[in-house]
Amino acid sequence: MRPSSHTSRAPRTSRTLAAAAALVSGGVLAVAFSTAAPATAAPTWAPVATAAIHPGTMMYTDGAQCTANFVYTDGAGNVYVGYAAHCAGTGTSTDTDGCSTQSLPLGTEVTFNDGGSLIDEGTQVGSGTLAYSSWDTMRRTGETDADTCAYNDLALVEVDPDDVSKVNPSVPFWGGPTGIDTDGTAAGDRVWTYGNSSLRAGLAPLSPHTGISLGDDAADGGWSHPLYTVSPGIPGDSGSGFLSAGGKAVGVLSTLGLAPLPASNNIGDLNRELAYAQQHSGIAGLQLVNGTEPFDPIL
Repeated sequence: MRPSSHTSRAPRTSRTLAAAAALVSGGVLAVAFSTAAPATAAPTWAPVATAAIHPGTMMYTDGAQCTANFVYTDGAGNVYVGYAAHCAGTGTSTDTDGCSTQSLPLGTEVTFNDGGSLIDEGTQVGSGTLAYSSWDTMRRTGETDADTCAYNDLALVEVDPDDVSKVNPSVPFWGGPTGIDTDGTAAGDRVWTYGNSSLRAGLAPLSPHTGISLGDDAADGGWSHPLYTVSPGIPGDSGSGFLSAGGKAVGVLSTLGLAPLPASNNIGDLNRELAYAQQHSGIAGLQLVNGTEPFDPIL
């Protein structure tokens, strides 16, 4: 199902969007004189109970708020947190074509905040810079595939080295991820997510959601997965990650469907989005990080 006038981007929130939001609700041994570079040490993750940056953390870009999906690393040991590429877009909430919509430049500052609301961005707990945006990349490289333009909606923020010690890759409440879902979803499959819209005023009990997939959309080649959750994703939840059975990372919240399935959401397929980033971002060794906590789907 291609986006149309009946589909809108699940927007980032900002003060200027408040009214609209209300409406849409094996290494080799070293030898003497070796020139081989030493192995890069894996990051040491913060304890899950005290981590300030994690999936579900509020992320602010130029005053607009979205939700972190998952944690990623590269071959050099740098740490990234993902959200939706449209969170750094400069268009409107009805712009759904990432190949034609302008975006903020790479290097733009992004902050990680706790307890934000529509009138207060809360407490900043860390910062990073925009390191990859599928929208910016597709527009610059001249991507022409309509489904890729419509559903490839992933951006990566490189965490400031001084803040890496605050990061834990586990999804709050549910645990995981335990890997990447490469098979998509079938109608009736259960999904789990953790949104953190500023419209909820930092009320954590309202953030965990579970729901049902409506099946892969064959018309777009598996790039998106329409679904219903209780309650639906709202502005500010954009970018949040979805888990499938066993805690596999399956998608990133991208759009809010208005018709023919009111209050449904669409998530971009993470397996495809990450593969695109691995091919085009220039970030060597980019990969998803599994959570330190086991996946537990009991609500």
